[in-house]
Amino acid sequence: MPHVTSSQGASTRAVHSGERQQRLGDAVAVPIYQTSTYVFRNTQELIDYKEGRLSKGEYGRYGNPTVQVAERKLAELEHAEDALLWASGMCAITSLLLTILRAGQHMIITADSYRRTRQFCGGILRRFGIDVSVVPPGDAAAIEAAICQNTRLLFSESPTNPFLYVVDLEAIVTLAKRYGLRTIIDSTFATPYNQHPLDFGIDLVMHSATKYLGGHNDLMAGVLAGNASMIAALREAQGILGGITDPHTAYLLVRGLKTFALRMQQHNTNGMALARYLEAHPRVRNVYYPGLESHPSHAVAHAQMRGFGGVVSFEIDGTLQQTSAFIDALRLPYIAPSLGGVESLIEQPALMSYYELAPEERQHLGIGDSLVRYAVGIEDTEDILSDVEEALKVCL
Repeated sequence: MPHVTSSQGASTRAVHSGERQQRLGDAVAVPIYQTSTYVFRNTQELIDYKEGRLSKGEYGRYGNPTVQVAERKLAELEHAEDALLWASGMCAITSLLLTILRAGQHMIITADSYRRTRQFCGGILRRFGIDVSVVPPGDAAAIEAAICQNTRLLFSESPTNPFLYVVDLEAIVTLAKRYGLRTIIDSTFATPYNQHPLDFGIDLVMHSATKYLGGHNDLMAGVLAGNASMIAALREAQGILGGITDPHTAYLLVRGLKTFALRMQQHNTNGMALARYLEAHPRVRNVYYPGLESHPSHAVAHAQMRGFGGVVSFEIDGTLQQTSAFIDALRLPYIAPSLGGVESLIEQPALMSYYELAPEERQHLGIGDSLVRYAVGIEDTEDILSDVEEALKVCL
């Protein structure tokens, strides 16, 4: 049976972590345990289970062996004591916030976080009497100024979406300890290949496992990772809230994670190459990629990240229509939301994510008509660059 240690590399851990137990039929691949409930051989076994002397399954909403393998693998990749899978990234974050916050409390979220997360915090949480402040990412002074007597939680993405600001994790943890706050980082864009927030003292890390962790645009799941006691409390809440991951999804996630480290190497390579190419192009106004020295978060990113991922946001020197024409002229990426899969995906946020807003509302949020978010896949680097070059020639 392979033995995995914390000193081994990311690829070794992605392949073997969480799979050290004996399997039915001695299968190499983790089986899909397609069951909704689990049997007890007799009443005494039931009593032993209820009194904590026996660890086993009881009912599908409280756990599944295939899901547990995925959770153990993700925990080891994230340097966490435990991890908990959810039905989606949004399910993970909404369930978390509803579980740990109560009426009369206050949380802080950084701007440029995922739009649906901000909508949940600014809309639904407020209905439950929970106050929310939005502050600029990377501005420790603004974060500290927003802290109130009833503040309990600080939440940020790092890197953020779509401008890829990177939060100074050490500064965040220092502030949180000073004021007794819990800290949560959505590390979806970074992945546990490029960044380990828990190593800096962050309390919980969240991922949309739909993205880089699954890696093939064929599943939806979310994960929270942290210390065992916090995950145990959230697991108890999940049994009530019900946002579980099914065994088929967990199997796909485990299979996708086998090549996680290899995929991330190519995502990192392609992201950096595309960002450097775009920055040098005369018809591109701005490029947002933390691997570039021109990005405002470059120093922080360089200090705390291994690589910078496969998402590159940029603004071309053109109108809304010209930007759409550029996207339509590309041959490799699919026009679609999401990111982190082996296939390149591209979107014009003004149309894909903010279409219902008036132009002035989009501008207020920093979403210009010519903004493009390119989530590069693992295609050959030169093919991606030549495709972009030809599309820019045609449309600008």
